[in-house]
Amino acid sequence: MVKSSKSFDNRDIDPFFAKMDELGLALAYEDVRLETGPSEVLPKDTVLTTYFSRNIPLKIPIVSAAMDTVTESAMAIALASQGGIGIIHKNLTPDRQAEEILITKRYLNGLIEKPITVQESQTLEQIENMRRESRYRFETFPVLNNEGKLVGILTHSDFATASTLSVTAKQAMSTKLVTAPKGTSLKQAHRLMTSTKKKAIPLVNEKGDLAGLYILSDLRRIIKQDEHSCNVDKDGHLRVGASIGTSDESLLRAEKLVAAGVDVLVIDTAHGDSAPVYATLRDIKRAYPHKDVVVGNISSARSAKKLLEAGVDGIKVGQGPGSICTTRVVTGCGCPQLTAVYECAKAVRGSGVPICADGGISYSGHLTIALAAGANNVMSGLLLAGTDECPVPIETLNGMKVKKYRGMGSPSAMAANKESRERYRQGEAAGNKTVAEGVEAYVLYQGSLEEVVFQNLGGLRAGLGYVGAASIEELHEKARFRRMTQVGLSESHPHNLIVIESAPNYRSKS
Repeated sequence: MVKSSKSFDNRDIDPFFAKMDELGLALAYEDVRLETGPSEVLPKDTVLTTYFSRNIPLKIPIVSAAMDTVTESAMAIALASQGGIGIIHKNLTPDRQAEEILITKRYLNGLIEKPITVQESQTLEQIENMRRESRYRFETFPVLNNEGKLVGILTHSDFATASTLSVTAKQAMSTKLVTAPKGTSLKQAHRLMTSTKKKAIPLVNEKGDLAGLYILSDLRRIIKQDEHSCNVDKDGHLRVGASIGTSDESLLRAEKLVAAGVDVLVIDTAHGDSAPVYATLRDIKRAYPHKDVVVGNISSARSAKKLLEAGVDGIKVGQGPGSICTTRVVTGCGCPQLTAVYECAKAVRGSGVPICADGGISYSGHLTIALAAGANNVMSGLLLAGTDECPVPIETLNGMKVKKYRGMGSPSAMAANKESRERYRQGEAAGNKTVAEGVEAYVLYQGSLEEVVFQNLGGLRAGLGYVGAASIEELHEKARFRRMTQVGLSESHPHNLIVIESAPNYRSKS
């Protein structure tokens, strides 16, 4: 993986923002465009690797928002498979949120450290029922006897060829095992499977006890895709994050998430520069010193510096820029997103702490602009809402396919979930006595996440090419901004015509 800088250092854009500050102006993404420059960079050759937090790399700079209409395991799996990372929302019970982490981590199994086992006395019908109830997508199970010793293995073939599901695992399993010692690497296991023609290799320790499992189909996908697309950890599992709050229950939630294998925790609040956030960060870091913790949301340099001093591993920037967020209108507080991202990124220059630009993304060009201002990655809900992978059903509205999309501060979300109320510092309020900071709406159905990501990354790659930057790191160095007038903005969008064919990467704001 090509390393990208974790913190930007482009002193050449400082005068631009200093001038805006002198004029008393704070800017949004649509207020500017990037200057083009001499370029020998083809879009297809650009490198989009970056970081979400100090120790969590990304192959593409896209993170899915921790929203209950956006990110559960299906979204996390799809996005990590393309190089990004999904953040599982917290409007779930701690156990259910942990289960979504487990589903994601098990989807692309490299080394399965704690494989799901079955007893030799269980029937295939009992095992199939267990699979459905637990939502397991795999059909390979090591089989243990009453003493807990490995005696065989069940695979898809054993289920498919069994004469009846009433037979026991002992009767259906394969006993011709090929095992490998604990500590066998992914590539070593793949070579062993290829040479022995085995689809599963259990690992055993010095005592002969089960110590892990490799599955051939997973290893083939990892070896084929790892260098190209999948964002995987050292053991070949897809990376995934999860949000937590600041209530007394947050440590219990974090404990379950860490046990499930979460890669990064996100303390997710509407105001990240607040006493409960610092207390939660301190407690989490004491309990899990080696686990990255990203904190948000903020929108000022002063807050960024305080979080940096408190020991965060990543900072999430954005208070009110989201399409379904009403925070700025309701409270009168916040900062336009471009200026917020720039000021926070400038405040942590040289620290190695990445900046996540959260919200305000309506077009792929906004990705380029956010990164050019100093962000290392971009979190979005709207960009990904309406895809197949969002956990809401497709509906029909005036003949169009749509999906519901709501802010975590919308009336319905706050009424239904204490976690949503807590995010907006109203945790003790009754569900019908809240002050909303978001709305619920419909978005057009967009189809597969893969196509949406392809289009948006295509726009980002083209943007890098226009600037003459081969990577996000180089974009940080070469970016130059021009402020636009309202006429300039109108000129940027389709105008003075009747559109007869829309494009998959453009939708009107009206």
